[in-house]
Amino acid sequence: MISVHNLVKAFPQKGGTTFYAVNDVSFSADDGEIVCLLGVNGAGKTTTMRVLSTVFKATSGTAEIQGWDIKTHPQQVRNNLGFLTGDTGLYNRLRVHEFIRYFGRLYSMKDEAITRSMNEMAELLDMKDFMDKKIEFLSTGMKQKVSIVRSIIHDPPVMIFDEPTAGLDILTARNIISFIRTCKERGKCVLFSTHIMREAERLADRIVMIHKGRILAEGSLDALREETSQTDLDDIFVFYVNQYTEGAKVEAHEF
Repeated sequence: MISVHNLVKAFPQKGGTTFYAVNDVSFSADDGEIVCLLGVNGAGKTTTMRVLSTVFKATSGTAEIQGWDIKTHPQQVRNNLGFLTGDTGLYNRLRVHEFIRYFGRLYSMKDEAITRSMNEMAELLDMKDFMDKKIEFLSTGMKQKVSIVRSIIHDPPVMIFDEPTAGLDILTARNIISFIRTCKERGKCVLFSTHIMREAERLADRIVMIHKGRILAEGSLDALREETSQTDLDDIFVFYVNQYTEGAKVEAHEF
């Protein structure tokens, strides 16, 4: 599971100011659950996920992955986590199976276990036809599938997907969405980010709305509909953004 507590990630700016990409964020995700981090581009989704995956260090606050603290036990966090981000580096000169096997060995997996997991993922993600191709000759969708297998070859209990369908054609995107559902069916804890309302509606057990680094609202789609008296998720999101904006105006006026 994932448990996030008052997480802050700040970046110093020129002139002595500070930009808070993530500002006092708290939420959780349980095993066998899909939680969506929903927000527009620049809302703080990717930064939050990079902190959870130990790519970035938190400025303050913390989080646990399967009970391991991201600050005090980063290696145990990485061992229990599969993290897919849009800028995953791929080694173009390697063939797909060579690349995946390389990362399996980095996780100290035995070759038999790597082969078994690789074959299973190739079947699940429809990759059999290009497992022997060099990565440089793959399409964007194929490369995304390779990135997924690289991220989960060690069969981690927690999966984090950062905008997993961005830039993909509709068929590949549907394939990725189906895979995310499969992760849930296998009892994994899944956190994914998106700015696409339809994806959140289709996949999420719970939705965590984030805007300008802060959590706006959290709950199931039904609960959010009941609270806002809105039906469409885009209208619900705008409702909470407007609430946030009005609150910020009041704070600025009082100050």
